[in-house]
Amino acid sequence: MAQAYEHMRSRWFNTQFMTSCISTTLVLILLGTIVFFMLSAKNLSAFIKENLNVSVLVNDELKQAEIDSLQAELTNTPYVKRLTFVSKEQALEETSKDLGTDPTEFLGYNPFTPSFEINVNEPYANNDSLSKIVAELDLRKEVVGVDYDKETLESVNDNIRKISVVLLIIAGLFLYISFALINNTVRLTIFSKRFLINTMKLVGASWGFIRRPFLKNAFRLGILSGIAADVAMLCGIHWMKTYETGLNAIVTSDVIYIVMAVVIVCGLLITFICTFASLNRYLKMNSNELYNI
Repeated sequence: MAQAYEHMRSRWFNTQFMTSCISTTLVLILLGTIVFFMLSAKNLSAFIKENLNVSVLVNDELKQAEIDSLQAELTNTPYVKRLTFVSKEQALEETSKDLGTDPTEFLGYNPFTPSFEINVNEPYANNDSLSKIVAELDLRKEVVGVDYDKETLESVNDNIRKISVVLLIIAGLFLYISFALINNTVRLTIFSKRFLINTMKLVGASWGFIRRPFLKNAFRLGILSGIAADVAMLCGIHWMKTYETGLNAIVTSDVIYIVMAVVIVCGLLITFICTFASLNRYLKMNSNELYNI
């Protein structure tokens, strides 16, 4: 019995184990990819929402001290992420550059109003919250109007909700597929050792003693497969961020760390649970039953 136990321990790094490791790694890459896209989609949603502009038009007769005071007050509000003051002159210059002509040449005056361009924090980037913010700003004597693109905001929120539902469904499906594929890989490995398991049981080995080498191999399989999957995904993410530098605002370090942790944890949990369940199945069988499966 001791020799059989040592034999199982000494041969964990063999062709069968390597095949299982490669199969499990590919499945974990599949699972990690969907987790990556879910987290990135959340960041993309926040990025889009926080880049929608709210224009707060202010009284043209305000003095610089009053503008500075209003700017400081708005900056400290919880809904403001970024705030930029655009003077009449700046607005005229930008519009002239875009149109290719100076409006003052045929109007005879500068038609623009100074304004604050506000990017709101993501939780406030919806029509309900912005309606309250607009109503609050309209009550201020310094403000002559507030404008934002309601249709675009509503369209963005609707699309994000639809995409989130689709990603959740896909994530659930991929999790099930991952569990099923890893479970089949583990079961095939243990199936090939069913007679050895029965022999150890017949000579008096406890179930805990028989499980030990298999569970250790499951731990090694989960760790090595998780690390291999993480390395493969890190290479892919690095290539993506090198190819498109704009992804740095969406694929943050937090996303990468969470994906890596999820892959390792899922690799350990799935392989451990599948190994434990498969072992119990064969431990409960008698010798005759082993020949009928």
